[in-house]
Amino acid sequence: MAAIKSFSASNPGDPQPGDLIEIFRPAYQHWALYLGDGYVINVTPLEEGPPATFASAKSVFSRKARVRMQLLKDVVGNDTYHINNKYDGTYDPLPVEEIIRRAEYLVDQEVSYDLLGNNCEHFVTLLRYGEGVSDQASNANRAIGAIGLVTVAAGAFSLLGLLRSRSRERQY
Repeated sequence: MAAIKSFSASNPGDPQPGDLIEIFRPAYQHWALYLGDGYVINVTPLEEGPPATFASAKSVFSRKARVRMQLLKDVVGNDTYHINNKYDGTYDPLPVEEIIRRAEYLVDQEVSYDLLGNNCEHFVTLLRYGEGVSDQASNANRAIGAIGLVTVAAGAFSLLGLLRSRSRERQY
């Protein structure tokens, strides 16, 4: 397995048309698809300002997104990224011409967005493989499940504590 190399706007590496680009934001990863000549396609919240500010809370709660063709260096901003075609072992990439044709058709379109079921990773994998997949969504679902379990456990302990304190009150 090849070593994963990190790149940035000042050190762009050598992405090829059709490559998946995983951008490392402070609290999450954003995904784009490389089109060539320094451009990527990605989804951004409808009301979002400059592309490098995608890390806003709006992206988590937004239900709609805009498909944008932007310079990779603008989307990356001060962050780092990997060229990450991690699903190539599971799914066959479509021909590059087909990937680019499908991507260009969607530029400036408004699309549905859902952090768990239809996020930026789903978008770019749908373009590359014809199937939208996302480890981000799986990880988010696991995190939400863990938070839910902790919340239920905390609630149960609180209820037990309340019942115990009431039973002590009755004894006196």
